[in-house]
Amino acid sequence: MGQNSPRKIAALGGLLFLITGVASGSPQQTTVEPSAAEEATGSKSERASALLAEIQREAALLRRHADTLESLARNIRISWQSHADHLDRVKEHINVVGEHTAELHAIHQDVVPWQQQAINEVTSHAVEVATSTEAAINHLQENRNCLFVSEYRDYLTAIANHSEDMKEAVDEFLDYEKSQRKLQQLEDKLELAGD
Repeated sequence: MGQNSPRKIAALGGLLFLITGVASGSPQQTTVEPSAAEEATGSKSERASALLAEIQREAALLRRHADTLESLARNIRISWQSHADHLDRVKEHINVVGEHTAELHAIHQDVVPWQQQAINEVTSHAVEVATSTEAAINHLQENRNCLFVSEYRDYLTAIANHSEDMKEAVDEFLDYEKSQRKLQQLEDKLELAGD
């Protein structure tokens, strides 16, 4: 992890605060004219969908690195530096997810209900991944020669499991959105045919 490790961990800790702080903060109230509110909600829903698609891409990469990291824990010939490298990659992806999640929380009240549910679920999984990642990084810094203890392997398993859960949740919500759009297109087509 090198000389920058404490700074990297501090950044991850800041992300944990950002994710959990935003999730527990009170929503901001604003008054907007009805037509402007509908327009703002539409554009914010579009932004939420775009952010969820970005999280989907990051979650896929995150899951790949988390799975690799979990498999490294079963090979005694792998160096602690290899573990550190993969933990850094996991951390980078979860930090990007955290940035997107923070932006989603800023618009949480102005998006459709399924997106609000998606934001809540993704945040929950992201917090778990970030917490386990931070714990694994701390363990690695303090115990470079103890990579095969159950505590460390449990962190890696948790990272892999919550990464998988996050990826599956985002996939399901975006599949739902795709189905809703297709249904709307079919309804519009039937309406036109009936005129």
